[in-house]
Amino acid sequence: MADESTPLDRDRLRASQWRKLRSILLAVTAADGFYAPKFKAAGAVVSAMNGVEDFIQQVPFTTKDELLADRVAHPPFGTHLTQPLADYTRFCQTSGTSSGQPVAWLDTCESWEAMLACWRRVYEAADLEKGSDRIFFAFSFGPFLGFWTAYEAANGHYLSLPSGGLSSQARLEMMVRYGTTVLCCTPTYALRLGELIGEASGVEREALSIRKIIVAGEPGGSIPEVRARIEKLWNARVYDHHGMTEVGPVSYELTVAPGQLVVIEEAYLAEVIDTATGLEVADGEHGELVLTTLDRAAGPLLRYRTGDWVKKRMWNGRLTLEGGVLSRVDDMVVVRGVNVYPSAVEAVVRQFSEVVEFMVEQRKVEAMDEIELLIEVPGNVPKNLFKRLESKLRDTFSMRIPVRLVESDSLPRYEFKARRWRKV
Repeated sequence: MADESTPLDRDRLRASQWRKLRSILLAVTAADGFYAPKFKAAGAVVSAMNGVEDFIQQVPFTTKDELLADRVAHPPFGTHLTQPLADYTRFCQTSGTSSGQPVAWLDTCESWEAMLACWRRVYEAADLEKGSDRIFFAFSFGPFLGFWTAYEAANGHYLSLPSGGLSSQARLEMMVRYGTTVLCCTPTYALRLGELIGEASGVEREALSIRKIIVAGEPGGSIPEVRARIEKLWNARVYDHHGMTEVGPVSYELTVAPGQLVVIEEAYLAEVIDTATGLEVADGEHGELVLTTLDRAAGPLLRYRTGDWVKKRMWNGRLTLEGGVLSRVDDMVVVRGVNVYPSAVEAVVRQFSEVVEFMVEQRKVEAMDEIELLIEVPGNVPKNLFKRLESKLRDTFSMRIPVRLVESDSLPRYEFKARRWRKV
């Protein structure tokens, strides 16, 4: 991996990005599939582009709705593939869309290997030691890209232990038995497993060798309160990472820059845009992350609006996402004139160790959105918990958010992405 202490030469980076991008542009226009009519409608001419700036000015955004419409019109794989179908050897699919329909994604051997190289950046940035660290993968694999790329990128470099469909109890016991030093899972599941350590499972923390936890799949890893809670439960350092099935592994966290995700700009042309104007925001401002794949060339996405809400921050010549992925653009709820993001609510709740699980219910009351926080507390409810929690919510959001206690084990437990916000 490049020396992160050395400032990145952005002119050299832009030149490298353009070489890769121009090759992809020629391929997608020659394929006459998904992008050819988009280019024609926008008046984008590849031969008239001389660099990344021309590309950004001429090429329109790609949206998830467009991709879904293309899959419906041309099932099951759509028309954005740049090579004959026989060349594709890897299959993955998303966990589902807003319509409930999962979307399949195909890769050639070359595109797959490009994503594995990105995942290895995640491990290297976390200072894992080849031949020494043992990585425990605490998830059931299924058809999800993030699981497979994380596991296969580790193979051949670290001892990798898949845990498939094992129970949480069996996973903890397996970690002890084989002396695993690194845990890979979602932030939610790191909390769930961590809360079982001790009397609940019979597995004592002193018996575990976990020293680093790499999380992904949801914003929790970069929320300070969630991160602190995981680190306290495990006595281990948390490293965040993010990616998505549509584009692959996107970012990693450095030991020297906690709370910032470094975008792998060698593999992605990244923009952070104002959602109203579509223009790049300034350093330190918030916007939507837009990505163009440069190495996953067999099924490229150009200026793809990810829906991830981030804060742009340049660090040592590198684009970073301060605080990680803060939320989804469409997750924000306006409650009595206040913008409320799910990650902000979780940041408050995780300050209260007594709360083991929670859910936010959103409902319409006289045509206005209202929310209520449901919490689980094991055993006796500590004195003044409701008062302290409601007070913290009021101080944070400048409004009253009611809190209601529910029965123990009545709220869902998650191994993959948590869904703690529901409309009723």
